[in-house]
Amino acid sequence: MSQRSALRTSIKKLLKLIDANNVDQARATYRETSAHIDRAASKGLHHPNRAARLKRRLNNRLRAITTQ
Repeated sequence: MSQRSALRTSIKKLLKLIDANNVDQARATYRETSAHIDRAASKGLHHPNRAARLKRRLNNRLRAITTQ
């Protein structure tokens, strides 16, 4: 699987867990997704600022379900 495909799949998986309010699995998946995003940025697939923005947006969504 390509790096880009793995990243997109990881993000989709995380978003599904967040929509389902599955906090514990979403936290674990966020760690994995964050690593995928960092790897993609280090290899030049995405700009580092875009990677940071994407991680921040995903983290904000995750935090929103934990406070409910």
